[in-house]
Amino acid sequence: MKELWLVRHGETEWNAQRRYQGHLDVPLSPVGIGQAFRLAQRLAKSRLAFDGLYASDLRRARETAEPLATVLGLPLHTTPLLREIDVGALAGLSREEAEARYPEFLQNALKDPWNTPRPGGESMADLARRLQTFLDRLPTGRHLLVTHGGIIRAALKLALELEREAWRRFHIPNTSITRILFPEREVLTVSDVAHLETWTDWLSDESLK
Repeated sequence: MKELWLVRHGETEWNAQRRYQGHLDVPLSPVGIGQAFRLAQRLAKSRLAFDGLYASDLRRARETAEPLATVLGLPLHTTPLLREIDVGALAGLSREEAEARYPEFLQNALKDPWNTPRPGGESMADLARRLQTFLDRLPTGRHLLVTHGGIIRAALKLALELEREAWRRFHIPNTSITRILFPEREVLTVSDVAHLETWTDWLSDESLK
């Protein structure tokens, strides 16, 4: 059995601006760094044993995984197989800019969001095949995978055998935890951000002083 703890990277400035990132190496924002440390504190207190720590080789994922490696005492293994979907020519654009420059892509994506490739990039089907290659190579055990929203949605589609575009309905917040068992395809939790809810409550209390 492979118990996957899929973690989306912390927030970046481009996340906040709602810009396509894809394979561009965007760093964490100050908020994202705080999220990563809150996640690390939570997992350190859990005292759970993990057999491996893997991350996308993009900077925002590595910077989220590094505090985890420190508190859990695990070596960090990075791989391009866990990268976000390659958005090609959309990288750096806002949704509005993408609609203006690539209207045909967006029309096609509305009809078939799973198989339509980004202009010069990948489709979600391509991303899922890349993820499956990684899963096939992963040994049994409990593993932390620090990755991206696209990968996590693809994992949920594979696990639940979702039809059509149901995979798009999952909200995957930054540093959220989604737990899935493979090959059993059992989903244990989706988008758990308890560590951020505690942090937000604390900030709200501080602001009242």
